[in-house]
Amino acid sequence: MADKKKNNEQESKPDELADALDDLFSGVSSMIKSELQGSNNLLELLEKMNLKVTEEYNNYGDVASGLRVFVEQLKNKSGSFEEYVHQIDAIDQQVTEFEAVISMLDKYVTMLEKKVQSAYQVSPS
Repeated sequence: MADKKKNNEQESKPDELADALDDLFSGVSSMIKSELQGSNNLLELLEKMNLKVTEEYNNYGDVASGLRVFVEQLKNKSGSFEEYVHQIDAIDQQVTEFEAVISMLDKYVTMLEKKVQSAYQVSPS
């Protein structure tokens, strides 16, 4: 009878040990699974961030292409204004020369006016 009691105690101990080991392995397995899920979540977040950044850079590329086209159009327009700029410069030069001629004529007219006034002052006497 003592042997049976001993056998029952020995059988219950391995069951407790097996249950404890099972709980330990389950806990470790859950911890590893949680760690892996956390890493997986971080990788998914990183992938989403990369996709968003890629989309933004593609948008920047579109904007840059649009700006390039706009700059080329401005260059074409400014090139067509070059002819007008040359014409304006020529007109400015002509106006400067015309002002010089007017200034000389003004001096000449002033001198003639003085001669006419002095001639009238001399005649009545």
